[in-house]
Amino acid sequence: MRLLLVEDDEQLATRLSDRLRTAGFAVDVARSREEGEAWPDMDKIAAVVLDLGLPDGSGMDLLAHWRDRRIASPILILTARDSWQDKVTGLNAGADDFVVKPVRFEELLARLHALLRRPADNRDPRLVEGGIALDPLTREATVDGEPIALSKQEFRLLHLFMRKPGQVLSQGDIVEHLYDLESQRDFNAVEVLVSRLRRKVGKGRIRTLRGQGYRFER
Repeated sequence: MRLLLVEDDEQLATRLSDRLRTAGFAVDVARSREEGEAWPDMDKIAAVVLDLGLPDGSGMDLLAHWRDRRIASPILILTARDSWQDKVTGLNAGADDFVVKPVRFEELLARLHALLRRPADNRDPRLVEGGIALDPLTREATVDGEPIALSKQEFRLLHLFMRKPGQVLSQGDIVEHLYDLESQRDFNAVEVLVSRLRRKVGKGRIRTLRGQGYRFER
């Protein structure tokens, strides 16, 4: 899943985005309020990590801008501000969580996973379809109870399919969800990735619809 990190501290943004990518996310980085407001595909962003102290304005204003535009992605504020007034203001403005720096990465990651589970209203983070089970926290997947080894991109693709079973996903849809804007986007690689995943989860599980894309069968 893609995350948008809004952070003007270059060193912190690099460290944090690297760790989030290692944890399995595709991460885009915006370094200002203006860049965040102009972000081109917020509908493809699964969650936002937002700093409040931006060089060209307040992160609170950026948060309000997104909510005014009906951007529904979960937003986690990550800031050095620790007053209760800032917390109340941020949560009332539409933030889903408020975390004060410094914070252990493990806690931040757990909070992100908790936010991403909320839309499904499900305490169990696992996704289960037929004989396939996937756990985004442990990054483990099984087929009929047997563990399967997945690359990072294979895991992301299976996660995407299992979040949208029965829906047709075009190559463009898959690319938009799996790669951040700075990554090289190779549509031909999608076909190869789908083929590799098919061999691991069962050929009949992912159906190709000519001229349309792919569908994960329930």
